[in-house]
Amino acid sequence: MPTETQDLPLGKALNAGLRKALGENDKVLIMGEDIGPLGGVFRVTEGLQAEFGTKRVFDTPLAESGIVGTAIGLALRGYRPVCEIQFDGFIFPAFDQITTQLAKLTSRHEGQVSMPVVIRVPYGGHIGAVEHHQESPEAYFAHTPGLRVVSPSTPNDAYWMIQEAIASNDPVMFFEPKSRYWNKGPVDFSASAVPLHSSRVVRTGSEVTVVGHGAMVTVLLQAAELAEVEGTSIEVIDLRSLSPIDYGPILASVQKTGRLVVASEAPGFVSIASEIAATVTEKAFYTLEAPVLRVTAFDTPFPPAKLETTYLPDADRVLEAVDRSLAY
Repeated sequence: MPTETQDLPLGKALNAGLRKALGENDKVLIMGEDIGPLGGVFRVTEGLQAEFGTKRVFDTPLAESGIVGTAIGLALRGYRPVCEIQFDGFIFPAFDQITTQLAKLTSRHEGQVSMPVVIRVPYGGHIGAVEHHQESPEAYFAHTPGLRVVSPSTPNDAYWMIQEAIASNDPVMFFEPKSRYWNKGPVDFSASAVPLHSSRVVRTGSEVTVVGHGAMVTVLLQAAELAEVEGTSIEVIDLRSLSPIDYGPILASVQKTGRLVVASEAPGFVSIASEIAATVTEKAFYTLEAPVLRVTAFDTPFPPAKLETTYLPDADRVLEAVDRSLAY
């Protein structure tokens, strides 16, 4: 593994992180549909089977419940399985295994059994695909006690966070923003990983705080650049972790700006955005100069691909919310 910083697409950064985890621990296994010779639909696992063999990186039947059920059994035998769910909408056949078994087994055994299972989920829109290929179901799993839920937004985070997730003794839902797979960014192979469940200020500002995760972070940064031209200073925070949520940087930022806009590709009703809005209102009520506003997808099923740019929040919708916040 190189020790210098390299520019890599997010998908290749994940591949490098998986390769490092496989090389360092022979109990790490990777399993999923077409992840072997093909390297996965998005080629995230490309070359790993050739390097580590068919007993460490292997294809499974088209049965998500079976994938996760098998991973649970492997974890009970001391392995650290990494499951790939081919697309976000395909995860629901495994929902029972994830929420009623994987999430509960450690508690059910009073902490005597650990479940070091990682479930990789390509999620989100902006790839021009059909229903069940562009959804954002992360709130279902963040709502479930016993699961850790994270989502990287940059190649550097992807490289380090996948390794931290694999090292965790708890099950981790690892949501990968598929529209960012091909976008390059610096990966510092010589750095140390920051805590898996920490949020981070990625752009400083003084007037409005905006918060998001995954691919939405790029949209928020675009909005902040446009706002700066108009004389508005926006602070951007990347959540990185959706369960647990690190509220420290968020509350510190809101105490400075007095305003918060939360953005997400998922529908807004009973969402991550809703939870953040409620918590910040509870904990920073006397600091707020305006209500916490949410910018989300609409509360409808994901539409045909030609309508995705209308359905998903863009920089203009974020800036409209920023203007409403500043108008109070």
